[in-house]
Amino acid sequence: MSITNYISKQPSDRKEILSSINDIILTTDKTIEATVGTMMGKEMILYKSKGIFKYGLASIKNYMSLHMMPIYSSKKLHEKYSALLSKASFQKGCINFKNQDEMPLKIVQELLEETAKIDLLAIMEEYKQRKKAR
Repeated sequence: MSITNYISKQPSDRKEILSSINDIILTTDKTIEATVGTMMGKEMILYKSKGIFKYGLASIKNYMSLHMMPIYSSKKLHEKYSALLSKASFQKGCINFKNQDEMPLKIVQELLEETAKIDLLAIMEEYKQRKKAR
């Protein structure tokens, strides 16, 4: 299924924000490739950088969710954006929200500008080297 088709199948009150967040991701992080796939048993838009999952955008029964590996791996970013997006519900690596009021696009843009700079492959390689040195 295409991303356009995935978004078009969502409830009408979610289409605009899902489309806007998808556009922000695609235009801000030039390292990613996007497809529709399954993660955690849910169909969503998956964004991978160098073959590694970086973001996911989902429309679940009662909310939408933006999965973000960069905030999972950065306590500083997690704390910063959980304060800026205080109406949304933050988990370890995802942000759950019901509407644009909980997920203002200006802040989403800022978040993506910061996370686009993060190279998850480099972080994984560094972790493996540290683990190997032990």
